[in-house]
Amino acid sequence: MKIIVCVKQVPDTTEVKIDKKTNTLIREGVPSILNPDDANALEQALAIKDEMEDVHITVVSMGPPQADVMLRECLAMGADEAVLVSDRAFGGSDTWATSNAIASAIRKIGEYDIIFAGRQAIDGDTAQVGPQISEKLDIPQVTYVEGMEIVGDKVKVQRQLEDGYEIIEAPMPVLLTAVKELNEPRHMYIDKIFDAYKKEIPVFSINDVDITPEQVGLKASPTRVFRSFTPEVKGQGEILRGSDKEVAARLVSEFKKAHII
Repeated sequence: MKIIVCVKQVPDTTEVKIDKKTNTLIREGVPSILNPDDANALEQALAIKDEMEDVHITVVSMGPPQADVMLRECLAMGADEAVLVSDRAFGGSDTWATSNAIASAIRKIGEYDIIFAGRQAIDGDTAQVGPQISEKLDIPQVTYVEGMEIVGDKVKVQRQLEDGYEIIEAPMPVLLTAVKELNEPRHMYIDKIFDAYKKEIPVFSINDVDITPEQVGLKASPTRVFRSFTPEVKGQGEILRGSDKEVAARLVSEFKKAHII
């Protein structure tokens, strides 16, 4: 079985700051991490590899050259190969252009049975790239996966809903997007860290894939971000203590002061 896992290097959102003059993210000096939902996607692929024979896992990421470090972390967790999709032509790509690039890289890689991706990336929170990749590869997709099993040449998936879940069966090849409830990602293995830095990670440029510069990058992206900002911090909450009657009276009093009632 061949599995491809789409991953992304993202800024640690606990450290993100906004430039008040330009309303853009300040990325300098901000640590980068493996996107959390992508870690769940990789863990599910690794869990399948633990249970089945002849499973090969390739991780794919589109990003700048420094994403090489994140890909080696994935190798140290147990992935077999990694591919970096990187070129200045890809700079400024929105979800549509990004999915063009990643889908083209997957076509170059070749055969696959399952493509895993995280539900969404914490730097954009769009949850669009995974589904767009499946559309461009013309394969089935199931999003918000919180449980799954392989049954013959199909996958049986438990898909998360706001008020419950649904069970979906889909033929392979298929694309699945993972949520954090799917599993608990493992740590890197010490011995695999050394092996990860011995491996060569191929870099696919715009000349290596079956798309043109007109299909990627800022000019090819229909999405435009007009403003980014940090919301104002709200006041801290207060815990009211006392009997039910005392707490109710205090609430009414505070609501009146705030002109809510």
